Amino acid sequence: MKTLNILWQRLVTPEGETCERCGGTQAAIAQVIPKLREALRPLGIEPVLEAREIALDAFKGMPSESNRIWIAGRSIEDWLGASVGKSTCCSACGGAACRTLEVGAETFEAIPEELILKAALLAASASLGAASDAAAAPGVRKPGCCGDA
Repeated sequence: MKTLNILWQRLVTPEGETCERCGGTQAAIAQVIPKLREALRPLGIEPVLEAREIALDAFKGMPSESNRIWIAGRSIEDWLGASVGKSTCCSACGGAACRTLEVGAETFEAIPEELILKAALLAASASLGAASDAAAAPGVRKPGCCGDA
């Protein structure tokens, strides 16, 4: 079975806390993974989630790395044609200017389930397309094609 790798990273303080926006994204991811498993199983694709913690010291130098998602090696904003913004965050972040996701005219602090699901389905579709493209490459015969004799 092929895997669809999903990497999500967020700030976790020494006390084990994170901010509301990362907590919201975490809840969305928890809802998305079972849906993806069910949708992608017939296609032979298994979603695999890796959640990484960013320590507070590292976060202070790169707050825009928190609450970031990659799917199949590409950022979620790349899959969605979105852009990254920033806004002042809350308690665990100490008022840092944290990552937001801008899709069209909407800005999201927590990444909603629908956007994660859409990006993951686009990535899964692209992985299936890559397999078909390889099979159709010049010099590669397709089984059952007219050239089989």
